[in-house]
Amino acid sequence: MKLKDLLENNIAEFGEYPFLFFKERTLTNVETKNFADQFANGLRKLGIQKGDRVMVCLPNCPEVLIAYQAITRAGAIIVPVMFMLHPKELHYIALNSGAKVVITSSYVLQNVEKSLKGLPTRPVVIVVDRPSDDRTRNFYDVMGKEDDTVPDDVTPEDTAVILYTSGTTGNPKGVLLTHKNLYSNADNSAKHNETERGTTLGVLPLAHVYGLTVSNVTYLTGGSIVVFSSFDVKEVLAAIEKYKVKSFSAVPAMIYALVSYPQADQYDTSSLESVGSGSAPLPVALLHAFEKQFGAKVYEGYGLSEAAPVVTAHRKGLEIKPGSVGIPIPGVEVKIVDDNCVEVPRGEVGELIVRGDNVTPGYFQNLEESQRVLRDGWLFTGDMACQDDEDYVYIVDRKKDLIIRGGFNLYPRDVEEILNAHAGVAEAAVIGIPDERMGEEMVACVVKKQEAQVTEEELIRYCQEHLSKRKTPRHIVFMEALPRNGVGKILKTHLRKTAADIVIR
Repeated sequence: MKLKDLLENNIAEFGEYPFLFFKERTLTNVETKNFADQFANGLRKLGIQKGDRVMVCLPNCPEVLIAYQAITRAGAIIVPVMFMLHPKELHYIALNSGAKVVITSSYVLQNVEKSLKGLPTRPVVIVVDRPSDDRTRNFYDVMGKEDDTVPDDVTPEDTAVILYTSGTTGNPKGVLLTHKNLYSNADNSAKHNETERGTTLGVLPLAHVYGLTVSNVTYLTGGSIVVFSSFDVKEVLAAIEKYKVKSFSAVPAMIYALVSYPQADQYDTSSLESVGSGSAPLPVALLHAFEKQFGAKVYEGYGLSEAAPVVTAHRKGLEIKPGSVGIPIPGVEVKIVDDNCVEVPRGEVGELIVRGDNVTPGYFQNLEESQRVLRDGWLFTGDMACQDDEDYVYIVDRKKDLIIRGGFNLYPRDVEEILNAHAGVAEAAVIGIPDERMGEEMVACVVKKQEAQVTEEELIRYCQEHLSKRKTPRHIVFMEALPRNGVGKILKTHLRKTAADIVIR
């Protein structure tokens, strides 16, 4: 149950085959392992030892997967970082993690260089796509000889990855994920989803735990992966046609882009049977629109970084319940509890807590926060949910996103589902802003569909037709686009400030 075993077991079981496609480049699984072994030797020669942190700040490319496998072989810890972060964010992660090496590309190098200023010790900077110079080393120049061996002193309980959260409420926290956490979650996800051998799409950022797990599942199932440096609708549709893709994983923003693309019917996507959706809530209206347009099922699931990440998912052969995130995957237990940690009856809303081999041992150098979310072996997710009699879980909202208006608890997702079903609405996010009289007031931030003439009064009236008056927003703020992080999750902290400034002004 170590990450390096994923690739080694893959080769032992399936033999050599084309594993990775990227633009015009193809790598077999054996070639990937050889590069990883050589790069691991190179890291050791740079002085990297067991437990050292290596930061990987790259757009999706073959070198990300090579680096991940190499870092684990060297006994070091992967620190995956979204390449589009601001230099200040990169600086915090480099400082907090104590990274000794940073692997990046010329596209990001300027920001990386800015981020390293002021660090106690400058890490070794390795660049995948430019020659070595006096400041940086070339990725392939670092590689050691194939016949060199790297000592295998890693255990399943050792930390494999430190994954920094998005930091929407302050500095990001470094989630510790062990080899066992990640291996068991990928293995149980593959079993739960009955993942078949074939070619999938790597459209999710490999720096995000969702994308990392998709690649791990691909090793386990003997699959191949088409890696994209960024999400491009035309390239994705062309890849589905070329590689006869049956399934892949995405986030709702990607599913929306596919549904909205006017030339989608020009591509042969008849091979597509299903798409997994996670990382953010999937509007029911969007689920139905995708299934109607592409004739493929959408299996929504739920997870979080601290659970490595998959907790629940819909399962092939079982009923799809729109609005639900499915049932717990094998090896994962869930409970819904009240504020006193007492389990609530089925159908009632409480906080979702999780237990299993996938759950983080804590946060890097943050004992206080670790003790807050980990209690008696359970991970307290901060997500409000309910569970039906057939074990299907429904995420109601983030606990911190709950709006308390005049003493009543209001859940934004209820209103978002209504607004997203309106013919003139492309997408919507509902937040609470301070209000002297009611404590909080509900505001809906809405992106109109092209050519739509919908007004604030019309949308408020529409909500009141489907919800009680106290559950409807008092204000509608129209926006060109909703702010998102690198994996497509709506940044509600940013929205609260923007909406408050507009409404109060």
